[in-house]
Amino acid sequence: MTEPTPVPDAAGGGSRTATVPPEPIVPATAIKQASNGHRQNGAPRTEVSTGSAPEPGADTHVNGTPVAAPTAVTRADVRSGDDVEAGIVALWRSYGGSRDQNERDRLVLHYAPLVKYVAGRVGTGLPAHVDVADLIQSGIFGLVDAIEKFEPERGLKFETYAMQRIRGAILDDLRSQDWVPRSVRSRARDVERALERLGAKLQRTPTDRELAAELKIGLAELRELYGQLQLTSVVALDELIAPNKGGSSLAESLPDDAAEDPVASLVDQDSRRQLADAIAQLAERDRVVVTLYYFENLTLAEIGKVLGVTESRVCQLHTRAVLRLRTKLNEQSEA
Repeated sequence: MTEPTPVPDAAGGGSRTATVPPEPIVPATAIKQASNGHRQNGAPRTEVSTGSAPEPGADTHVNGTPVAAPTAVTRADVRSGDDVEAGIVALWRSYGGSRDQNERDRLVLHYAPLVKYVAGRVGTGLPAHVDVADLIQSGIFGLVDAIEKFEPERGLKFETYAMQRIRGAILDDLRSQDWVPRSVRSRARDVERALERLGAKLQRTPTDRELAAELKIGLAELRELYGQLQLTSVVALDELIAPNKGGSSLAESLPDDAAEDPVASLVDQDSRRQLADAIAQLAERDRVVVTLYYFENLTLAEIGKVLGVTESRVCQLHTRAVLRLRTKLNEQSEA
């Protein structure tokens, strides 16, 4: 009996376990009766053939008496690492000669864990908004490309070659999706290293002037660089900022510059009320001057015509009214 060639399993993490067809185990008493030539109870000698195994549940007859057939015991063929390696080598040899797509897919399934490993390593230094599943998808294309271009006859290890191809495919896909130029990314890394050096040296947060001197650029150029680096940061508005405290999202915490400040609105309403009370306590002529000047938007000359006085007299009345209002408002604020 020959064993089948080991192949990768459907999950890509190992090889399928092949099993050997069950071999029947014949009871020792039956073998003894078949091997010796003695008669038992005067019955003729019974021979048992082991060429074919009886089906489970079937009955056999020994000396004319029905006897239950022995139960078949199976044994699993546990594949060793050498067998799996030999099977992969045979699969590579077959794929190199035929370039069959089904065999390529079997190789992809076998080496798929490499993609997950490399994607996890690459995703460690990436922002939180980058999904590892997207990296794995890009890495699969790199694995397929590595399988199609690999030459086993050179004697190189495929895992080492494939990991470089997978990592390159992931980085190429990330660069194609990045809207920030590579030069800006490089300068951002330079700024981060300079901040780390100065922080360790000064034991405090360095100033912009110190950072510009460390980078050997001008202060204006550093501030321009800050503006470019702002484009490199991406934040998801639906990301939860406090999952354990109500689950509010970042979008809910952004300020609305057009919204009315409730504190300022209350202060304004209180100031208007105090001003109205102070105006009501003025003399009648002073109250008329203030009302016509601030609420009706009349000029001092027009107010003089209404009151029948000169413009200079209106100016005196306006000055006196303003001083009285200021005094009354100060008294209300101190009370």
